[in-house]
Amino acid sequence: YDGRSDLHVGITNSQGVVYSYDQEGVHRAGSGWEQCLCIPLLQPHVWDLQQCWDTLLEQFSQGEAWLPHRYDEQEHNCYTYALAFINHVLSALGKQALSKGEFTERFVLPQTRRAARYLTLHQQLAHRDFYIVPLPEQEQ
Repeated sequence: YDGRSDLHVGITNSQGVVYSYDQEGVHRAGSGWEQCLCIPLLQPHVWDLQQCWDTLLEQFSQGEAWLPHRYDEQEHNCYTYALAFINHVLSALGKQALSKGEFTERFVLPQTRRAARYLTLHQQLAHRDFYIVPLPEQEQ
């Protein structure tokens, strides 16, 4: 990724199947997302929500809002889909919805910054005669 193109966004179910939305509607994919950034949304202690996540995601994805003809590259896209699902879950929990800017700032930007630093370091090392070896374990 060069940082100049748009990213595609999806939400996974508990089995790792990625639900995403584009001009053809909602897709479910068990592969093809191997080079992605993962942004954890659930805290480990939210067991009840983890149990119903798959059902909520499937029901949400079947909504009329996500039919192919409703897709708009700027206003009703994969990011809109993901954020709308997150806000659907927050609403079910009685919590306030996140704006696009707030979600981006709190969840997306920290992970993309970390990935950008990693990619920059990787590219610099790959184009020079360096290699990385693990440090020897310290004697106890």
